[in-house]
Amino acid sequence: MGQKIHPLGFRLGTTQSHDSIWFAQPRIYSENVKEDKIIRDCIKNYIQKIQKTTTAVDGEGIGRIKIKKTRDLIHVIINMGLPNPNLVIEDNPERMEELHTNVHKKKNCVNRQINIEITRIPNVYRDPNILAEFLARQLKNRIPFRKAMQKTIKKFAEEAGAGTKGVQIQIAGRIDGNEIARVEWIREGRIPLQTIRAKIDYCSYPVRTIYGVLGIKVWIFINND
Repeated sequence: MGQKIHPLGFRLGTTQSHDSIWFAQPRIYSENVKEDKIIRDCIKNYIQKIQKTTTAVDGEGIGRIKIKKTRDLIHVIINMGLPNPNLVIEDNPERMEELHTNVHKKKNCVNRQINIEITRIPNVYRDPNILAEFLARQLKNRIPFRKAMQKTIKKFAEEAGAGTKGVQIQIAGRIDGNEIARVEWIREGRIPLQTIRAKIDYCSYPVRTIYGVLGIKVWIFINND
C-alpha cells in the first residue's frame, strides 16, 4: 500500500519553512505547540465571525498564520486575501484592539505581549487555503460538487498566473447527501508528490454542510525554477 505523508512536512528544509519559529525546552515544548493552536483558532474564529456579518467577496479569506516567538514577544503574521471593504481589520483600530483582547484572553499569559501584523497575498488564488475556501462557499450554497470543482479549477487557471504548473482538489465525505461517503478528485497539470525538490503548497479544509462535514484537500505545484 502507498505510504501517505504530509506534503509540507515532507519538504521542510528544502522548499518549505516552518509556520512557527521559536525554541523551547522539551518540558514546555507541548505547551508552546498548544499555545500556537489556540492563537490560530482564535484569529480564524474572529475573522470568520466578521465575515458572516458582511457580503462575501471572491478571493477573501485567511492564508497562512505565521508565529514568531521571543522571550517577551509573540509576533503573529496573518496572510489574507483580497480586501473586503467591510473586513479591513488593519485600518480599523477598534477591531484590531478587539482581536488583541480576544487573543490575550484565550492565551491567558501576561508575561509576553502580542504583536499582530496583517499582510496581503499578492496572488490570492495561488494560496491553497483561499482556493479551498472558494470551493467551500459553493458547496455550502448547494452547488453540485462537480460543477463547483470545475469552477474552482477554472478560477485557478484564470487567476493564478504563469507561476504554477498544476493543481489537484479532493473532496471526501457524504458528497451531495449520499448515504455512503466517498472521495472525488480533479487534477489540472502536474502534481509530483514524490519529488522533494518540487515546491508544492497544500492545505486541508473542513466545511460544514447540511449533510455533514466534508473534507477538502488542495495541492498546488508552484514553479520554483
